[in-house]
Amino acid sequence: MINLVILVFIGGAIGAMAREFLMLGVPNLSDGFPMAILVANIVAAFLLGLVTGLHKRRVVSDDVNTMVGTGVMGGLSTFSSFVYGSVVLMTASASGAAVAILYVLISLVLGYGAVRLGIKLGERGAPAKG
Repeated sequence: MINLVILVFIGGAIGAMAREFLMLGVPNLSDGFPMAILVANIVAAFLLGLVTGLHKRRVVSDDVNTMVGTGVMGGLSTFSSFVYGSVVLMTASASGAAVAILYVLISLVLGYGAVRLGIKLGERGAPAKG
């Protein structure tokens, strides 16, 4: 039990650092559209799907699945920033509500697609031996 907590802790630190690097490196669009948050969440959705597919094939262990799926992806993706970005967009201008709705829809559609693609890629190939 304690080993899993440590794995999640380490994974969370890695994911949080990756998110911060994305926040620093991906500019927001001129209308305040939170592109960095969108990118972080879509990347995390894809990687979570990928590790899930690999875990189904037994290419990654339960421990790696927990560390990456819960820790790294939990630190990389951020629901609170997603919701906050939506609120900021809604109150930013007269067209803010439309932009916020577009942001939420894009996030959901791309996130769903990213997870499905990740799972598909992770499940590709023969099951791991052993």
